[in-house]
Amino acid sequence: MWANKERVLDADQWRVEAEAIINDIRSHVKDIRISEALTSTNSSIYLNVTTLENLKFCIEVSPEGFKITGNEHNALANTESEVYETPYSLLDSISPMYRESFGNSLMAKLNKLSEKQ
Repeated sequence: MWANKERVLDADQWRVEAEAIINDIRSHVKDIRISEALTSTNSSIYLNVTTLENLKFCIEVSPEGFKITGNEHNALANTESEVYETPYSLLDSISPMYRESFGNSLMAKLNKLSEKQ
């Protein structure tokens, strides 16, 4: 999705991107919102995520992808963490309950589709 792309957006465009990400995964995490404490730039925005296990993370969204910058909201302590291509792969690596929730949601959608046929 994001890897190997140069994406320079203004703060409003990053907010739109972040809102789309939030809307896409909000039902599989306890809480997710744009950090109001950390400033967005033309190349990144920060999301505060609380997993279903109640673990807190600060995640940087940039043209390179998604990476954990801290194990607390609004934290920039970890700048050398792994970069993930999608929010799904990042959450899959840190939250077994995300994986289960996402899988259950997918199964429900497939069952619904099967019932329509």
